[in-house]
Amino acid sequence: DHPTKDIDILCDECNVPLCSKCSTMPVHKGHSFTDLETIYTEKSAACRKEIQKVQTYLMPTAKDLQKEIKMDATEIKAIMDNIRSSMKDEAKTLKKLVDEVTSDNIEQVNKMEESLKEMLQSQDKTYQDYISYLEDLVKQFQGYLSSTQLQNSPIIFSLSELLKIRSIPETTKPVPPEFTAGQYSKQDVAKLLGRVTVPDTKPENRKIKPMETAVSTQMKPTGKQRKQDREKSDMKQTLSLSSSVTKVREYTVSGVGSVWHVSLGKSGRLWASNIDGNLVHTDLQGNQLQKIQTSDGYGYHTVTQDGDLIYTDKKNNVINRITLDKTTTEFIKTGDEIPLSIHSSNINGDILMGMVCKVTRYNKTGKEIQNIQRDNKGQGLYSTPIYITENINGDICTSDSHKHAVVVVNKSGQYRFSYTGQGSKFDSRGLCTDLLGHILVCDFYTGTVDLLDQDGQFLCHLLTKQQGIPHPHSACVDDENNLIVGQSNTNTVTVYKYLQ
Repeated sequence: DHPTKDIDILCDECNVPLCSKCSTMPVHKGHSFTDLETIYTEKSAACRKEIQKVQTYLMPTAKDLQKEIKMDATEIKAIMDNIRSSMKDEAKTLKKLVDEVTSDNIEQVNKMEESLKEMLQSQDKTYQDYISYLEDLVKQFQGYLSSTQLQNSPIIFSLSELLKIRSIPETTKPVPPEFTAGQYSKQDVAKLLGRVTVPDTKPENRKIKPMETAVSTQMKPTGKQRKQDREKSDMKQTLSLSSSVTKVREYTVSGVGSVWHVSLGKSGRLWASNIDGNLVHTDLQGNQLQKIQTSDGYGYHTVTQDGDLIYTDKKNNVINRITLDKTTTEFIKTGDEIPLSIHSSNINGDILMGMVCKVTRYNKTGKEIQNIQRDNKGQGLYSTPIYITENINGDICTSDSHKHAVVVVNKSGQYRFSYTGQGSKFDSRGLCTDLLGHILVCDFYTGTVDLLDQDGQFLCHLLTKQQGIPHPHSACVDDENNLIVGQSNTNTVTVYKYLQ
């Protein structure tokens, strides 16, 4: 109506945008008006707030949940594969038992048959001997009858004696065994083979972080763990590989002649062991704090989230725990399985244990919750996993001395990759991981420490013989992200800075 005017007000009564000239019209007489610029500013702020909520909370949260669903799908697939594999193994075991029982039963029948056959053969010989006796007797009688010399013939003088013929021997008929068929049904077999059940547990809702936590930029940590996680996350964002490796310090560990394995304890203090089973607790200067005698091993000790040391006893197939007050208790019994290596997860406190041809996961209370043995093709993953650790993404990394390889599976036990070194021969020993997901492994054959990314790609030889470590055998990363290396020919521990 008024082309030269701007629409700059809103009639509060009619809820219609107007120009100032329209506001003077009789239809809007006595009405109140609001400046459209004020309204637009308020609505724009509300709109931007909604956009921010979508971009900073709703969208990322939905994507996180979607990612979690994909991870759950992968994990479910791995679990179902393990169930199928376990079912097949159970069936093979039952078939083997059936074959063994059948073989035993057939052997028993064979022995019964042999016994009955021997009895019948004995009876047959009895009658054969009797028939021969009768035939001889007939011939004897016929000789008497045909003889012309009767003066001394027995037929005249002792016929009664001759007629005392032995009676027919008595024998018994064999009693053959009977076969009674087993009484079983498909349900009975199903009970023997086990069954798959869905736990009677109400499904948990996926955890959605509160909007205030996600949107607010002024959030403060609510606990020690959250603070540590945030510090680690911040550290990871700022850490990167340094262009060179620098020796920070080195010290001698008294009480051992070599360092075959190291575990990082509280306040950067180390547990170090040699091949003879001497296990020493030492401070950063190499001063001995505690020493115990254990059975020998490679990566057989680790420090838990609580600061306790746990270590394997191969002679008795148990895992022992030493608390901070130096009290030793028996923690886990492994039955007939020989524990070779052990690692306490920094993610959830689970205990990962390398055994002959398998890896077993226990929760922090010592309950067995997972067994990993084969890949998706049914091939064995492990031989002798003498060192074991866990990466930041939950991957389980082992150093297998017989396979001469680093074998990596994901947290569900699905095979990811193997690393077999950069030369014609690779002799993997101690290994560890860092905040960036790198895998660091000692190659005893070449005298190097190899650096891999979390997908198994070789990045570089982090340390070589030329840097003064000819026999690297053990490795761990300390709280300052430095690499600690122990050797098999000396009790000197060397600390290197390789991240910046």
